[in-house]
Amino acid sequence: MFLALDVAAVHQAREALLGRGLAVLAAWVLLNLLVSGHFLSRADKRRPAYYFHGMNVGWALVNGLLAAWGIYHLQPTAPAGLRLADVVQAQLFNENLFLFNAGLDVAYVMAGYYLRARAALPDEPHSARLLGFGRSLGLQGGFLLVFDAVIWGWLHWQGRGWLPWLQ
Repeated sequence: MFLALDVAAVHQAREALLGRGLAVLAAWVLLNLLVSGHFLSRADKRRPAYYFHGMNVGWALVNGLLAAWGIYHLQPTAPAGLRLADVVQAQLFNENLFLFNAGLDVAYVMAGYYLRARAALPDEPHSARLLGFGRSLGLQGGFLLVFDAVIWGWLHWQGRGWLPWLQ
């Protein structure tokens, strides 16, 4: 019975950590919608700012859906019959998911650098669009890289505390 209480507490701690992370992501979504939504409505379509803020609003919509999906699937109380193997499996899934996402984030940042480099070419006809999109990819990818790396680190640190139970 003591182990079942520990398993439930471990489950709840992981879910609380994920919930805090999803709250940060939701705040980032709101910030992007408010700030970039405001500036997008005033931006000249011929300038990089229009594409930058437009892309940020698009990112906010996608991130908002991901945050809402994650929040919807949080289980703050441990389900009946929860086993240590279930908790470890969920933990490893979450760690791997955030680590994979961090890799995608690096690709976003690199794509942003590529688009900004393309925008600087002298004969590029869509330099404003490429520059705006490149800046947005750099900002969004950079934020998400830090976000995913921090959440992965916290999950990994939390999971290391379980090692004595697994031996």
